[in-house]
Amino acid sequence: MAEQPAVASDCQCGNSDHQHGYIAAKDAYLKRLRRIEGQARGLQRMVDEDAYCIDILTQVSAMTKALQSVSLELLTDHMNHCVVDAAAKGGDEAQAKIDEAMAAISRFVK
Repeated sequence: MAEQPAVASDCQCGNSDHQHGYIAAKDAYLKRLRRIEGQARGLQRMVDEDAYCIDILTQVSAMTKALQSVSLELLTDHMNHCVVDAAAKGGDEAQAKIDEAMAAISRFVK
């Protein structure tokens, strides 16, 4: 298994009172993540009840797509907020945010 690059636990963008780009849609993100959590419980139930393999795989695919959708929206929010803010400031922070975003994108395409 490939080693994951270190990722900062929060995006400060050089400002202690910084708000993350997803804050405006936080409730929507939480609602979607709870729905995905329900899908995971449904998958567990399907396996426990010996559901047909293809039916389980179909649900795994749906859950995967839902997670990918949330991830891409979070990445978009990060790019439009944290990366744009850092780029406007310039310097090392800008390059660090671009590198961080590129690392996240590369994880999607692997």
